[in-house]
Amino acid sequence: MSSPPATHYAPADVTQKLPPVADTPTGVDLSDQATARRASEESRAQGSHAAPVAPEEFAPGGDAEDLPTPGTDTAAAGTDTAAAAAATVHTRSAEATETAGPPLQRTPDLAAMARSRPRRVRARTRQQAVRRNATVTGRILVSVACVMALVGTGFVWGYLNSKNGNWRNIIAVNPDDTNIRNKNAQYGDENYLIVGTDTRNGQNGDVGAGTSADVEGARSDTVILVNIPADRSRVVAVSFPRDLQVDRPECRQWDNDKDSYGAALDAETQVKLNSVYALGGPQCLVRVITEMSGLNINHFIAMDFEGFEKVVNAVGGVEVCSTQPIYDYELGQILRKPGKQKLTGRRALNYVRARMVSTEGNGDYGRIKRQQLFMSSLLRSSLSSNVLTNPTKLNSIVNTFINYSVVDNVNTDSLLKLAESMQGIEAGRVTFITLPTSGTATDGSNNELPNTDAINRIFNAIIDDRPLPGEQAEKTRTSSSGRPSTTTPAAPTKVAATAQNPGNVSLRVLNGSGRSGIASEVSDQMSAQGFDVQGVADASENRTDTVIRYGIGSEDSAATVAEMFPGALIQLDRTVRDGVEVILGSTFDGSVGTAPAVGTTLSTSSLPPAANTSNLPNDLAITNAGDTTCS
Repeated sequence: MSSPPATHYAPADVTQKLPPVADTPTGVDLSDQATARRASEESRAQGSHAAPVAPEEFAPGGDAEDLPTPGTDTAAAGTDTAAAAAATVHTRSAEATETAGPPLQRTPDLAAMARSRPRRVRARTRQQAVRRNATVTGRILVSVACVMALVGTGFVWGYLNSKNGNWRNIIAVNPDDTNIRNKNAQYGDENYLIVGTDTRNGQNGDVGAGTSADVEGARSDTVILVNIPADRSRVVAVSFPRDLQVDRPECRQWDNDKDSYGAALDAETQVKLNSVYALGGPQCLVRVITEMSGLNINHFIAMDFEGFEKVVNAVGGVEVCSTQPIYDYELGQILRKPGKQKLTGRRALNYVRARMVSTEGNGDYGRIKRQQLFMSSLLRSSLSSNVLTNPTKLNSIVNTFINYSVVDNVNTDSLLKLAESMQGIEAGRVTFITLPTSGTATDGSNNELPNTDAINRIFNAIIDDRPLPGEQAEKTRTSSSGRPSTTTPAAPTKVAATAQNPGNVSLRVLNGSGRSGIASEVSDQMSAQGFDVQGVADASENRTDTVIRYGIGSEDSAATVAEMFPGALIQLDRTVRDGVEVILGSTFDGSVGTAPAVGTTLSTSSLPPAANTSNLPNDLAITNAGDTTCS
């Protein structure tokens, strides 16, 4: 059978059904060649309308570059030969047409693209890639810079916070202690009991502390109770004398080497404060201080000699000022010359430890005063040099605390938050107070007897946030004109009094002049004339004039004493419980007159009653951190 000429169709816009097979007088041409041609025509009918294509261009075995992407099977004739031909075409043709449904997407002319566009497309892509890569790289660099800036800012804090688990924690504080007074008034307050121990273990023997063979265990060489009220408006630090007489409750024995508690420890009365820590450890000491102060002690820190030395070195040293050289009989020469000088390491440690300084003559109280001055200078240095914003110093300080201290309820995060809440506080709002005592025990123990009445008044004022002596005002008050307001003191008035017998007048001499040793000199002169001198101390305030303060019913006694100090005034002060108090001012020249004859009528100048809103005694030993006076 001869094959009729095949009918060719112009390509359509989209893939269509297989073209109909033309009826011929002899029937449908199902030869291999005709079937292959029809399948090829269907696959190529996807370009724009054009003239019929020559049959040989679509012959099987043509240029593969001109063939579309292989697709699904095409329709084939029913014979075995036609099926084979259709399978061959399938590997080189596009997807066959469904019998019904939407037209398929146009297939691109790959051959034309390969001949006419590659160079132009590649050139434009390269330029676009350069611009795009520059933009993306710039954005990445900016993002990295931002991330690095955040990391750089937060690294130290995150690093320090990660050290929270490295602290040596022990059991010390007890929020349920029944000795806590007016607990609601203390809500939000932070109370730190800070202890400097004199352990001789480890490297502490290398800093002049001796060895554990000399003295076993650890005593509380320094005890300071720090109150920070909820509004963070001030800081009050109360120093406790190491020889203060206290009653130790029943506790558990403390092993300082292992930082652990052991068997029960029986209660004992009239012991030294520093022995409480040595035998009963942090928990027992906190109980004793809580009973005495009534404060809710919620943090505890104990650090040894070596740790203190390293902290001072970490902050770059501390400047101190002394009016005279300091020599200690146990520690040797500490300051070889007077004046301002910066102390680091060993010298700083000896400066705060020394209590055998003959030129001071007041043992532990001289040491407490030096410690307060040292800490005041340390505070001013920290505030001025921005230690808290110096990552290197801050990291070194925190590491030192972690390595050389034991704590309870203290971690890096809480310390940083506390420091942040206190940003901007002035040194003048930090006050150090020495716990008042009322003499020394006469039983040979040399225990310092606590002045219970004055102690209660101090801590009641702290709990109630009342002003303290020597505390600088938080803000300078201004008048309506915008200038600082001034209060004109009331003029003294003349009062008549009767001179008393010196033996009936008890008194205390307080030094408010700023000159050391003058109160003792006056005490000796008053005693020589028969007055009952109860003791000497520093005054809570420095004055220029000399004033004789008295309690109710002691006006005549005050006038008798005032007669011996030219220009002295008398003043009623309800905080004076017994006798009179002589407060020496800076204008006092050191000379004391003769007591007036008993029964003589005296005319004395009297100031208005003292306004002591905190009800505190006049003889508190006060150190203000903002005071840079060289002493």
